[in-house]
Amino acid sequence: MEFRDLLYAREAHTATITLNRPDRLNAISLAMLESLSAALRQADADPEVRVIVVTGAGRGFCSGLDLKDMGGLADSGSGALGPRFDLANSPPVVLHSTDKPVLCALNGPAVGYGFDLALGCDVRIASDQARLGAVFTRRGIVPESGGSWLLPRLVGWARAAELAFRGAILSAEEALKLGLVNAVVPHERLMSETQAWADQIGANAPLAVQATKRMMRLGLEESFEANVHHVYLQLLSLFASQDFREGVQAYLEKREPRFEGR
Repeated sequence: MEFRDLLYAREAHTATITLNRPDRLNAISLAMLESLSAALRQADADPEVRVIVVTGAGRGFCSGLDLKDMGGLADSGSGALGPRFDLANSPPVVLHSTDKPVLCALNGPAVGYGFDLALGCDVRIASDQARLGAVFTRRGIVPESGGSWLLPRLVGWARAAELAFRGAILSAEEALKLGLVNAVVPHERLMSETQAWADQIGANAPLAVQATKRMMRLGLEESFEANVHHVYLQLLSLFASQDFREGVQAYLEKREPRFEGR
């Protein structure tokens, strides 16, 4: 499948999705919105893919929505957003429902929509040149792509309020101190380090990794008792999997397991 304003590549068990408008600092076009949702769905459905990496081409991760490409929405009033957007198939919703782990390789500034997109990934590894900007209030809008739900859950209410109300722009190290990124690495090592994380995750039992992500996601919105029941139901199917048998056998034989996702 071909994607507009986006590159898609699979190597071994990793699918890499690269926002590809470097001349615009990967500002999100309408074509990219459609491509990003389609690429995430393709990777999630591919049995060979165990980890998804999202990054940007050039010197920026994503500078936000490209309002020029969207026909001047900034001048057309709030009603213009209504029928033109299918929220159920929008990248933030698709990303949130993706079962496979998603790593974000922050290669440069992530501002506005790019900030929310990064927060929607499961793990964020930042170049020391990355910047994260919650600049929505500076533009007269709200975090429109999941940020208002994600940010308080990641850093707590008070920190989220501080960042969002002030329209803060954070360095990679500041984001690390707040827990918004998992690691900061030298720029030239960003993709190799991200791939090392992806390889480590991909070596584990994929059904178990995906089930763990589902259980954690459900746990954000349900009681402890409900989550315990959901986890038990997941265990019943995992106990019957070939991967579970392989994991136990590899442990007994003191060797590395060879998981097949079955």
